[in-house]
Amino acid sequence: MSGGRSSDAWLRAIPAVFVLIWSTGFIVARYGMPHAPPLSFLALRYALSIACFLAWIAWAKVAWPQSRAQWLHLSLTGILMHAGYLGGVWVAVKAGMGSGLSSLIVGFQPVLTAIWLAYSLRGSDQPVVSRRQWLGLLLGFVGLLMVVWRKLTLGTPLDHVTPANMAFALAALLSITVGTLYQKRFVQACDVRSANTVQLLAALVVTLPFALMETEAMRWNSELAGAMAWSVLGLTVGGSSLLYMLIQRGAAASVTSLMYLVPPTTAMMAWLLFGETITWVTLLGTALTAWGVSWVVRPSRR
Repeated sequence: MSGGRSSDAWLRAIPAVFVLIWSTGFIVARYGMPHAPPLSFLALRYALSIACFLAWIAWAKVAWPQSRAQWLHLSLTGILMHAGYLGGVWVAVKAGMGSGLSSLIVGFQPVLTAIWLAYSLRGSDQPVVSRRQWLGLLLGFVGLLMVVWRKLTLGTPLDHVTPANMAFALAALLSITVGTLYQKRFVQACDVRSANTVQLLAALVVTLPFALMETEAMRWNSELAGAMAWSVLGLTVGGSSLLYMLIQRGAAASVTSLMYLVPPTTAMMAWLLFGETITWVTLLGTALTAWGVSWVVRPSRR
């Protein structure tokens, strides 16, 4: 009985553990970026992750996608959700954007996805976005502006906003939003390990040419090695495995709701590890953003 209860407790904890791991992705970027060019780091991360997945696939005898169309759809989602999303975030952090702000901007992905789905699923004679959703969107933008404005006026060299790093962060937001919508529309259900491998292969092919153009050398030390190890094993392999378990058990909705906690969790981690400033304005802006996002993506009551 005790074994069954502990197993149930672990299953209930998986969504929170997944979100905690996801939040560390922005922290890892801050750890790795002082010692490596962003795209070279990501290209090596993709290559090592592919090696891990290939070993896992061989050991578990996992089936590969069968059709050419499925390979194409997975490749396009990999380019968007790995190369575009991660590339944008890492270049933005390299250009001086703080971990907390980058996670807050990318945290608008559920909002954009919900609005697009509202447009595409509802008839033309019905309201595209409900009044509650518009209010949530307004609250989210106000919260984001509160955080961004402070970074524009009182930022530090490692935590500030410029047109360049903001553009890369917004490109990351656009990439993961389009990638999510494309995956919902075109990618058929298949084993997450082989699907991830195909996506990472496509991301590596796209990222590698740009990485070879970077002139900065990777300066290996304990921080860079730790960032690389956690990126591969914790984020790519571990995070994907937890997500697979959640989807298999029908708990994907739990992940969606808990994703609102990623920006404040990242902000707290960045404050503890890097001394990124947290003021009442930052806390209020982050809370407003999370609240607004939850209003947008919450299902309407029938």
